[in-house]
Amino acid sequence: MPLFDRMAVIGLGLIGGSLARAARESGLVGQVLAADRSEDELARGTELGVIDGYGPIEEVVSGADLVVVAVPVRATHEVLEQIRPFLAPGVVLTDVGSTKGSFVAALHEVLGGWSPRVIPGHPIAGSEKNGVSAARADLFADHKVILTPPEDVDADALARLTSLWQGCGATVLTMSVARHDEVLAATSHLPHLIAFSLVDTLAGEDQNMEIFRYAAGGFRDFTRIAASDPVMWHDIFLSNREAVLRVIDHFNDDLAQLRDAIDTQDGDSLLRVFSRARAARNHFSKMLSGQAYVTDMSQKPVRFRLQPGGSVTGDIRVPGDKSISHRSIMLGALADGITEVEGFLEGEDSLATLQAFRDMGVTIEGPENGHVRIHGVGMTGLQAPRGPLYLGNSGTAMRLFTGLLAAQPFDSELTGDASLSRRPMGRVADPLRAMGAVIDTGEGGTPPLRIRGGQKLSGIHYDMPVASAQVKSCLLLAGLYADGMTSVHEPAPTRDHTERMLEGFGYHVHRNAATASVNGGGRLTAGAIDVPADISSAAFFLVAASIAEGSDLTLRHVGMNPTRTGVINILKLMGADIEVSSQREIGGEPVADLRVRSAPLRGIDIPEDQVPLAIDEFPVLFVAATCAEGRTVLHGAEELRVKESDRIQVMADGLRAVGVETTVTPDGIVIDGGQTIGGGVVDSHGDHRIAMAFAVASLRATGEIQVNDCANVATSFPGFVELARQTGIRIDAQEEQ
Repeated sequence: MPLFDRMAVIGLGLIGGSLARAARESGLVGQVLAADRSEDELARGTELGVIDGYGPIEEVVSGADLVVVAVPVRATHEVLEQIRPFLAPGVVLTDVGSTKGSFVAALHEVLGGWSPRVIPGHPIAGSEKNGVSAARADLFADHKVILTPPEDVDADALARLTSLWQGCGATVLTMSVARHDEVLAATSHLPHLIAFSLVDTLAGEDQNMEIFRYAAGGFRDFTRIAASDPVMWHDIFLSNREAVLRVIDHFNDDLAQLRDAIDTQDGDSLLRVFSRARAARNHFSKMLSGQAYVTDMSQKPVRFRLQPGGSVTGDIRVPGDKSISHRSIMLGALADGITEVEGFLEGEDSLATLQAFRDMGVTIEGPENGHVRIHGVGMTGLQAPRGPLYLGNSGTAMRLFTGLLAAQPFDSELTGDASLSRRPMGRVADPLRAMGAVIDTGEGGTPPLRIRGGQKLSGIHYDMPVASAQVKSCLLLAGLYADGMTSVHEPAPTRDHTERMLEGFGYHVHRNAATASVNGGGRLTAGAIDVPADISSAAFFLVAASIAEGSDLTLRHVGMNPTRTGVINILKLMGADIEVSSQREIGGEPVADLRVRSAPLRGIDIPEDQVPLAIDEFPVLFVAATCAEGRTVLHGAEELRVKESDRIQVMADGLRAVGVETTVTPDGIVIDGGQTIGGGVVDSHGDHRIAMAFAVASLRATGEIQVNDCANVATSFPGFVELARQTGIRIDAQEEQ
């Protein structure tokens, strides 16, 4: 059944013709009629099968339940006046123009307002060819379409128009009209203006033939857009005048700074801009929302399909420790001198931290195969970012950034993805406010966090009500800038990566039993950091080799920080065969090689003093408990409920989906081992550790396990699927349709 019975296209050029052809050929609309000033174009469109027919504008529009205005933006006002008397009640009206403010202004002038069923649109697609003869049904495939609906939009109209564009192969985004025009002025309109100007300038040179004859491919690629329709772009620039002028002025200011840097041979400034730009370009498809770093907006949902059985063997090294990778960038940026980092985790969370510091003026080279070079700016050298700092899915980054930014001289805002935006931030905001910080949170104490600059912080003593390395690290980082001493007492041991790395950078941390303290006003000195393999990532393979018969696996260079080895301690209490060798210390962090062989596991009461030391590893430990003989009981793990998901409940639900019954308690879970893991469909709720835990569970399953919503695995463990497959886990990752 078609989405619309009759679509009227006003303006049968490339975009209007391509939409007509795509909608018609895919059966998304029942009939497509068109009106255009050129009868030749209309006749050609009918001959090519782009449209079903054509006629005068009043006949084409009358009775249509979808009207698409596909004319140059400065002709919109005239077209709206022509079609206004013939629009049917309940019609959905949209356009395809490159500016939205002018379309909305015309709506108010001609129609007397903005109806809930009028939804402006802008497909980000095009071609050097024009006219209906160039119309292609696949023009919008793998491209984006931006819709700018009114606040009171008709939900049915929006859903049907969205489905129409998606049926044409496009990814649909929504944003406000004002934001659209600002973003497109920067990402589309300015580049076209520069291309037109550059070609015009060089064409006027005396040696223009030599210039163009020997122009490199980069010049040809960049100036290709100067072949675009001059009339169309004339209309766009005049229609989006204010936004374009603002971005031109901004660009001129930045260009002047580059000129000065070249004139004064300021290589540091050039390198800072070029490295920041290179990183932004690598993620350019992710920049459309205006955020500093976002996950790929074209990324499709991923599911894991896991075949049962197998054993785990080999000799591997898992990616670098995420916690240490975050901190290496943070402290390296604040240090005096250049910090060289090896083994940096190139996952999305760590890259978000790296990009955020670039956005605050820090020159960072890389990452290249885990190597990063950070040109530190000192404790007072950060610059105000141009917009919100987007931290993806990383709770660690957001909580540590909050402490670090609380005493900066500039205002800042921290945002994250949908999952991070639901996580509580009051437990860092409240003690920071006691130090003198001014922080506004979203409803319920969740992100976004808005931090007011220029505040004077004073050191405090803080007794943490719940053990949390993130809260402790946040307050210690704020303490670097506070007057006097800042001390944090933890009720149970937590990760001490921040304390160790501060010492490595020459900043003394006083530790007295369960209390860590710093005095403000010191300096950090750059150095070298070798990031060990992440024990949280190694944990999946430790459990996998323990539960799968015939397994023998070696894990190299694993971080053995005693505040992180809870997973090893717990597995050994359950009877796991884990051999620790080649113990050494690198950059203040202990590392070792681990050999793990399959062994019969037994259920245990997990010691509460081990809970903070294994807090991130419990999803896969629940799998180990399922495969053990006897009962495993976990208490004191309330923090698991406020991770990327409620990991206690989500794991219990997932285990039930594959035939395993558990008993959930407010602060833990009870699992009777020896139950059969069957096949089934598991919802990971976008939590990477849930997804990877059920990949491990497949080793003892009797049927296929399908895990949905697994795209976020890349946030902590890039290359997991390939490494799992290499060791013997029968895993396949597929894009969800």
